[in-house]
Amino acid sequence: MVCTVLVATLLSACTGDGDGGDERVRLRVLASPDLAVLAPLLDELADETGVELDLDLRADAETRPAASREGYDLAWLSSDRYLRLSDKRPAQRMQRTPTMTSPVVIGLAPATARALRAGVPGGRLTWADIADAAAQGEVRFGMADPRNAGSGLAALVGVATAAAGTGAALRTEDVSCDRLRGFRSGQTLTAATSPDLVDAYVTQQDRADALIAYESDLLALNASGRLKEKLTVVRPEDGMVLSDFPLLLLDPSRRAAYDKVAEWLRRDTVQEKIMHSTLRRPVSPTVPRDAPLRAPIGNALYFPDRQAVLDRLLADYGDPDRRTAGQVVFLLDFSGSMRGARMAALRDAFAGLSGADPSATGKFTRFYQGERLTVVRFAGRVLEERTVTVAGPADLRKITDTVARGGFGDDTAVWSALDHGYRTAADALAADPDRSVSVVLMTDGENNAGLPYTEFVRHYEALPDAAREVPTFPVHFGEADAGELRRAAAKTGGRMVDADDSSLSEAFKEIRGCH
Repeated sequence: MVCTVLVATLLSACTGDGDGGDERVRLRVLASPDLAVLAPLLDELADETGVELDLDLRADAETRPAASREGYDLAWLSSDRYLRLSDKRPAQRMQRTPTMTSPVVIGLAPATARALRAGVPGGRLTWADIADAAAQGEVRFGMADPRNAGSGLAALVGVATAAAGTGAALRTEDVSCDRLRGFRSGQTLTAATSPDLVDAYVTQQDRADALIAYESDLLALNASGRLKEKLTVVRPEDGMVLSDFPLLLLDPSRRAAYDKVAEWLRRDTVQEKIMHSTLRRPVSPTVPRDAPLRAPIGNALYFPDRQAVLDRLLADYGDPDRRTAGQVVFLLDFSGSMRGARMAALRDAFAGLSGADPSATGKFTRFYQGERLTVVRFAGRVLEERTVTVAGPADLRKITDTVARGGFGDDTAVWSALDHGYRTAADALAADPDRSVSVVLMTDGENNAGLPYTEFVRHYEALPDAAREVPTFPVHFGEADAGELRRAAAKTGGRMVDADDSSLSEAFKEIRGCH
């Protein structure tokens, strides 16, 4: 969306020196579309300060490079976090004034809210609960594009922080494996900006039963009379990212006018008007909050402090308009040494991935709607192969039943199994070139049958380019040769995970989403 709102007042009187003696000053402002709601107040600002603001509303206001900010005197954004990471030195010297706050929260259709809360102790929902419901197809949500919109990026940071489970600011290693695929599978509606998302939802309420947006947007939407039924506003128990809508000084020569505007916006009387007109929380602690804004926001989540983290997070999430579910090929060792406790551990791991693990990490790593799963049981040869596309509990039972079945072999053909896995991956990519495919290889023994490693490599190098980009994630267990598994991971662009350091369940959860 590209539009310009010109907020001007007729020069009928001289009302202050602004930056130019007794004449009014006009400042050109690069603004997020979320600021359009303040246009009616800016006539009053001009009358009382002598400063007129010309708001240029741009969908990419928060993410545009420094060169394209030239010609603007100020910036007024929903958040300047991305700007400060991508343009550190100039941004750190930039004068900023927070003008209001709003957390990114979730609006749920009442029936959906009741159903989700019924399954959670105390009914206190978290980002992990929303991700779990999305993975199961129980929640279809709308969210603004995180590549442009501050609300979408804040939501993505909130979900990723919950997925990392550290409670701290996200690090690169926290998003090196995409744990958000289940959450992402539930997104059915998007838009370039928060206002556009709200408008899209109003006209397409049958496409989504949840909306992830600023608290202010959801409260305004509920009060607008545009909905079939009001949304239940949920403030996630595991924390939210707050936006403080800062006013930024881009042109230092405009400092005097900027100070007038900033001082006016921070007055209690103006803060109260901002609260009433925008339903955002005042930054002044002395302004009493309206009833809908008294709800506690709990834990304010940290925003990443490195540009590389945001870049990886956005790359992993991808284009919200393009949704191609991934495929995982599981190669599982069913040689005789896996009998007993080891096989029980493998079956428990798959039960956890199928929804039996109630932990926060379990909710982010479970199999999700639309995901394609191939399970290959092998020993000295392939014993069984089964592929399902997850559409419901019945498909997950097919996978767990395949793993639960008996039928062991006497040998361990590790590299023949991996060769088979790559042929399966190549077929999947030939049928759907946009599909993301990975291979997980779990073995507890050394290769003693079938292809040697060197022969597997020869076959691998003869594969089509797309198939050679499929990574293998070996799970080292028992007496397996860790060195050989690391070599295979390095050759294919994957990473070995050692289940002996934790458990098979934790190893599979660590791998989930790394494709």
